[in-house]
Order: sequence, then structure tokens, then C-alpha cells
Amino acid sequence: MPPQSSTALPLSPAELSYLHTSLSFDPPIRPDGRTATQFRPLIAETDVLPSANGSARICFADGTEAVVGVKCEVERSASDRSILRSKEDDVRRLGTGGGDEEMRDESSGGEDDEVGNGSKGREEGRNEWVEMAIEIPGYRDDDALPVFLSAMITEALISDGELKNRLYINRRFHWRLYIDILLLSSPLSYPLPLLSLTTHLALLRTRLPALVSEKDEDPHFNDDWEAATLLYPQSDQRTTRPPVTLLVMSVGDNIIFDPSKDELAVADAVLTVSIGQTPSSGIRLLSVRTVDPPSRLTAPGVSNSTNSANGDTAPSMQEALMLRETMDEHSLWRPPRGGMKRALAGRMIKMVVEKGGVGEEVLEGLEGVDK
Repeated sequence: MPPQSSTALPLSPAELSYLHTSLSFDPPIRPDGRTATQFRPLIAETDVLPSANGSARICFADGTEAVVGVKCEVERSASDRSILRSKEDDVRRLGTGGGDEEMRDESSGGEDDEVGNGSKGREEGRNEWVEMAIEIPGYRDDDALPVFLSAMITEALISDGELKNRLYINRRFHWRLYIDILLLSSPLSYPLPLLSLTTHLALLRTRLPALVSEKDEDPHFNDDWEAATLLYPQSDQRTTRPPVTLLVMSVGDNIIFDPSKDELAVADAVLTVSIGQTPSSGIRLLSVRTVDPPSRLTAPGVSNSTNSANGDTAPSMQEALMLRETMDEHSLWRPPRGGMKRALAGRMIKMVVEKGGVGEEVLEGLEGVDK
């Protein structure tokens, strides 16, 4: 997990041990009183930027706020640019060549045109048609945190496999999607869930002008914005919804969703789960990533037996390591060494994707915004 700059003081080993013990209970006792699967309260609204094709704003109860704007532009496809270059080369050759060569070029050009008019081609988009930029106060665009967050959210959008195909217009033109994410306040917690939920709402409300041209003609659109079509049509039960990436952590055998910054400081393992939804088939798993928990960077506790400040003789390094390995893990804070069991990762994923699980509950809540 990329480091985060914060003016808050880090928790002491005693505080980390107390928090870790509280989260290890069954059920876990969270600092803010939430249940293990409960998300932080939020305020959400859409269509907040009138000049964008789609936009949304979400504010968490802790004051962290994000705004996402989506802009769409028509762009000439790379295949069409190569065709134009080849035609320009043919024109230059015709200017210097003989009549027989000109007739051969014309006949071959007519054959290509016939093939082009008769076949629309495969309606497949490309990943590079989607661009994302994340702006976080106090961070440069090339810092680790914005780059890492952008890669994770973009990965979920691309792995969906359908968004890029919706940007296809014809063989010559396509839509280019620009997603601009702005975190309005310094991140008080890891901002991935906030940015992912806001992006989901913005894409859900993104509209494209209605196309009135046909086949491979230059695209012409309806000027009436009321006739614009949604990028993700909600009336089609076969259309997937924009993906959502959830942050899940574990403490012992407990699985906790939407962890706060203090809870991440004692996490044994952290997982990001990206899901999409099709109304006809339910939740679909898109991608899974393990995240290096910040708890590994915390300072370990020092027992009284190894503390020379008490007047006793400090043990040797080997003796100190032996005492740390044999000491009860609940009596003294020890940073986790990393790693995750497959069974634990499977339980995390199952809680997200199962019918009636956390993922379905989150997506249903987002669909209710502005209804």
C-alpha cells in the first residue's frame, strides 16, 4: 500500500495491541461502533457538473469528499488514420506512375471499398480509449498513491470487457472517455472505496449524444440532449453495471469491510475485490488484488523483560528474538509479517459475490441515488 502523508500521530504499540484485540473479538468491536460488514454513512448526488457527460459527488461522514467528472470526445480510430495515409501514398504514386498502374490501383481501391461497405467489422473497442486521472491534495500526479489508485480502478473498468465496446462508433471513429477524479480533502482514510463508488455513480449517469448517421459515415449526432442515451442503459437487463472496488481486511478470523485508517493500522491482510453486476445474472467477480497492509510498518511493542530502561540487563539479539517468538501475541503488539491463507481469501471473496452478500447490498444502495 503506498505511503500516505498525514499530520496525525501514529498509534503507539499499546494502542495498536488494544485495537487489534478489540477487532479480534466475535463479533468484532470497531472504534466507530459499526458492524463488520457495515459501511460508513455517506451523502451522494449525481449530475453535479453541468458541462460533463456524467458526474457524481460522494461525501463520507468523516468529511472526506470526492467529485468525478466524465467527458466523451469523438476520435478518429487508428485503423482509419492508416487507411488515409495509404490513400495519400496511392495519390502520390498515381501522380508519377503510368496509366496501367493507375487502372490497377483504381480496381484494387474499388475492391477494398466494396469490402468495406459490405462488412461492418467486429465491434470491439480498445483499452486505451479509456483515460483516468486522479488528483489528491498534497500529491503529485506521478506519486505512488494516485498512480496506484488509478491503476486499480482502471483495471476494474477494463476487465469488465464491455465498457470499451460501448465506445465503438464504426470502423473509422470511436468515443474516447476521460474520467477525472478529484479528492476535495486530504485522505483521512484509504480513499479507494470512496473514489470507486463515486466513479460508479458518474458512469451510471453518463450520457452519449444519439447517433443519427449510419455504418461508416462520419458520425452525426442528435442535438437534443433529451434524446441522449445512457452509457449503461438501465432498462436493458443484459447490460452490466459499472464496476465497484471494495476494500476488505482481516484481523484473525474476522473479516471487516470498509476499514478506517486506524483499523488498517492493525490489519493482518488487506484485499481489494472488484465486482460488476448484470441484473439478469447477478454479481460477477472482475479482479482481486492483495494490498500490503500499513500495519507492517508500525513499531513493535517492547516487553518489560527486554527493556533495559527498567534497570535490568538487556538481552542479546538472539534472546530478544526468542522471547518475541514465544510471547503471547495478544499480550504485546507485533506487526504482521504479511501473507494470506487461501481459505481466508476465499471467504472474503464469497462474502462479496454471494447472493444477498455485501456486494449486492452496496450496488442496490447506489442504484437508489436520485430515485
